[in-house]
Amino acid sequence: MAAVSNFDLVDRGAGRFELSGDMSFDTAEQILQASEKLFRRQANIEIDLGAVQRTDSAGLALLLEWTGRANRSGSAISFVAIPDKVRAIAETAEVQHLLERGYSSSSEK
Repeated sequence: MAAVSNFDLVDRGAGRFELSGDMSFDTAEQILQASEKLFRRQANIEIDLGAVQRTDSAGLALLLEWTGRANRSGSAISFVAIPDKVRAIAETAEVQHLLERGYSSSSEK
């Protein structure tokens, strides 16, 4: 039987998605797998992270992976409400510039 997921990735239509719950070592691979089919034919992807409750460095890795995949497929990607913890990890690792092109200024705290 499959493990209970601690996240929800919801398609809001028109390339907009909302991620809630955990974005962590425990869930990042599952989130990536769930996103593959959802993001496949999207030219513009916007992911709202405002409902993410728990995150760690795997959350940053997930955003970087999504950004890389979007770049390789020619899609545009943006993130709304990147969690403060993820931004702090990105700054510490000096990779925040990789997220900036995929960052929406309409983010919330």
